[in-house]
Amino acid sequence: MNFSPIISVKNHVHALLTVILFLLVNIGINAQSKEDPNVLKNKIAKAESNPQKVELLLALSNYYLTKTGEEKSDLDNADLINTQARLLSDRLKYKLGKGKSILLGAQIYREKGDSENALEKTKNAITYSKNNNLTELEGSSYAELSIYDAEIDQKAKYKQTAIQLFKKSGAKEKQATTLKELGELYSINENPDKAEPYLKESLEVYKSIKYPHLQGVYNLLSEIYTQKGNYPESLKYALLAEKTAIAVHDNSLQLSSIYNHVGLVYYYLRQNDDAEEYWYKAFEVAKNYNDTEYVRTIGENLCSLLIRQKKEKAALELIKEMQQKFPSSNIERIMKENYLLFNIYRILKNNAKAGVFYKKLADYYGENADRNGNSIAVLRSFASYNYQIKKFDEFYRNVQRLDSLAAGAGNNLIRSESYLIWFKADSSRGDYISAIKHYQLYKSLSDSVFKGEKSKQINTLQIEFESEKKDKNINLLQQQAKVQQIQIQKDTVVKYVFIGSVVVLILFLLVLYNSFRLKKKKNEELEIQRQQINEQNELNKKMLIEKEWLLKEIHHRVKNNLQIVISLLNTQSAYLDNEDALMAIQNSQHRMHAMSLIHQKLYQSDNLANIDMSWYIHELINYMKECFDTDKNIHFVLEVEKTYLDVAQAVPMGLIINEAVNNAIKYAFPEDRKGEVRIVLKNTGENNYKLQITDNGVGLPEDFEETDRDSLGMNLMIGLSDQIDGVFEMKNDNGLKITITFTRNTEFEVTAENS
Repeated sequence: MNFSPIISVKNHVHALLTVILFLLVNIGINAQSKEDPNVLKNKIAKAESNPQKVELLLALSNYYLTKTGEEKSDLDNADLINTQARLLSDRLKYKLGKGKSILLGAQIYREKGDSENALEKTKNAITYSKNNNLTELEGSSYAELSIYDAEIDQKAKYKQTAIQLFKKSGAKEKQATTLKELGELYSINENPDKAEPYLKESLEVYKSIKYPHLQGVYNLLSEIYTQKGNYPESLKYALLAEKTAIAVHDNSLQLSSIYNHVGLVYYYLRQNDDAEEYWYKAFEVAKNYNDTEYVRTIGENLCSLLIRQKKEKAALELIKEMQQKFPSSNIERIMKENYLLFNIYRILKNNAKAGVFYKKLADYYGENADRNGNSIAVLRSFASYNYQIKKFDEFYRNVQRLDSLAAGAGNNLIRSESYLIWFKADSSRGDYISAIKHYQLYKSLSDSVFKGEKSKQINTLQIEFESEKKDKNINLLQQQAKVQQIQIQKDTVVKYVFIGSVVVLILFLLVLYNSFRLKKKKNEELEIQRQQINEQNELNKKMLIEKEWLLKEIHHRVKNNLQIVISLLNTQSAYLDNEDALMAIQNSQHRMHAMSLIHQKLYQSDNLANIDMSWYIHELINYMKECFDTDKNIHFVLEVEKTYLDVAQAVPMGLIINEAVNNAIKYAFPEDRKGEVRIVLKNTGENNYKLQITDNGVGLPEDFEETDRDSLGMNLMIGLSDQIDGVFEMKNDNGLKITITFTRNTEFEVTAENS
C-alpha cells in the first residue's frame, strides 16, 4: 500500500487515507468572556453589604478560577474571595449566594486537582439546591457533576438532567450551553448521529435569545458532519463558524480550531490549496497563543497534506520544527509523530529508518494494531510496509484484518485500496487467480465509492431530460411556424440592438475623447499657472532675502554712525573745561549708546522687527555700571520678563531707563551712600506692561518745584512715555519710584528669536 501508486491510480483522489484517519484531528474550545477584575474590585469596594456584593465577589472569584494559565496564586485568590462571598451570604441569609459559593468551591477544588473534595462539594451543591428550590443552580450542579464520571452514558444522563432543570428555570443560555456540551461529548466519542440533534437544538435556543457567539456550535456541527462524511454540510457550518467568529471579533484560541475545521473539510474534498491556506492560518493562531497541543495537532495535519503533495522533506522539516519549539511528553502525541515519520520514510523507501518507527508503533499498538485505538489507520500502514519489504505472511495477516475492520465500519474506500495492494501482492507471488479476484473487488468497490453517487445524479438528470423532451415534442409541430416567426423577429431585434449598441458605443467614445482632450488642456493650463506661481515664489524669496540684508545693513550703519558720534563727542569733551558742558556731552553719549545697543542687537539677530528687552536692559545696566563704577555702593536688581518690543517702542524705552538710572546714580545716593536700584518690567495682562524704576535713595526734595520738572531729563522721560502711548508717574516711596504703563505693539508679533 505505498502512497505513490495510490496517487497515480486515482489521480490524487484518495491519497494518504491512512494519515487522514490517524492524524486529521478536530480540535474545539469554548470562548469565555470575563469582566475586568479591576472594575469588579472597584464595584466591590463601593458596594454595601447586600446580595449585590455577594454576586460581585463570586464574579471576581470566578475570574481568577477561569483565568488563562495554571497559576497556584490565582486559585488561592479564587478560594479566598469565594470564602468571603459564602460568609457574607450566611450573614445576609442569602440562599442563592451560598449555593453558588458551594458550587464554585467544588470547581476550585477540581482545578486544584482534588477531585475527591470537588465531587463531595458538587453533591452538597445539588442537595442544597433541591432543599431550597434553586432550580437553575441545581442544573449548574448537575452539569458540574457530569465532569467526574468516566462513563459516557452517565455523563450524558447528568447533562440531560441539567438541561431539563435549565429549561424549567428559564435559563436559556445555560440550557443551550449544556446542549452544546452534550453534543460535543457524543462528537468526541465519535457518535455523530447522537450529537447532531443536541447541537441543532442548542443552536435554536441560542438564536431564540439572540446570542451572538454561535461560532462554537457551528464548529461542532462541522465536526460531526465531517465524521458522517457529509462534507457539503460540514463546509457550510465550518464557514459559518469562521464568519461568526470574525463578526464578533473572536481572536481567541477558538479561532485556530475553526480554521482547522475548515481546512479539514477542504482536505477531504481534495481542495489542497484551500486546506493548506486555512491550516497555516490555524497554525499561526496556535503559535501566537503558544499552545503546544494545538500547534502539534494542526502541524500534524499539515504534514499529512505535505505527504499527499509529495513534499516529504517539507513534512520532515515541519516535524523537526515542532520537536524543537513545541516538545510534548504526551504519549499519544509522540506516537502520532512516530506514525508520520514511519509513513514518510516508508514512502521515501528508506526501509531502515521506517523499520525503527515500525517497531515503536508495533510495540504500542500491537502487531495487529489492536491496542490503543486507530486500528484501521495503523493496520493500513503496517500492510503497506510489509508489502514493501516483501514480508507477505505479515502483509496478508494485516490486510485481512484491515478488510474485516473496514467492512464493519462500512468504509468502502479503504476496502477498495486494500484490494488494490492485495492484487499487487498476489500478482508478485504468481497467484493470478486471487489477483484477478482482488482486482475485480477493487474495481467494484472503487466504482461504488467514486461513481455510484454521481451515476445516480446523472440517471436522475437523464430521466428528467427525456420527460421534458417528450412533452416538448407533443407541441413541436404545432408551434413550428410560430417559432420561425419569433426567430425572425428576434433576429430583427438583435440586428437593430446591435446597430444601436454600435452607435451608442461610438457616441460614448466621442464623449470620452472630448473629455480627455478638455482635461488635457486644463492640465496644461494648470501646469503653466503652477510654473508662474513657482517663479513668483522664487522672486519673492529673493526679494525677501535682499530686504532682510538691507535692513541688517541699515541697522549696522546706524549703529556705526552712533558710535562715530559718541567718539566725536568724546573727542570734543577733551577741549572743554566747563563742567556742565562735559556733563551734557556725557549724558548725550549715554543716550546714543542706549540707541546703539538696539541697532547692534537687530543686525546681529535673524529677527529684524523686535528686540528682546530682557537682554537689552541687562546690557544697558552693565554698560552704565562700567561708566559710573557703581559696584561699590549701588546694587542693581533686575526683574525683567522676556518681552519683545518693536524698534518704535524699544528705543524710547531704552532712553527712559537710561535717564532714570542716570539720575539715580547721580542724585539718589549722595556722599557715597550705599543703596539699591530696582528695575522691573512685567506683563500685567494681555499686551499691557508696567516698567518700574525705583531706588531707596534720598528721593525728591520736598521743595521739588515745577521748574525742576522742565529739565531736559524729565522732559525726555515724559515725552518718550507719550511717544509709546504710556502713562508716566513719579513719586517718593522710600526713595524715588518711576512707573510707566504702556501697551505693547503687536503688529510685528514674534514669539522667539534666534540670536
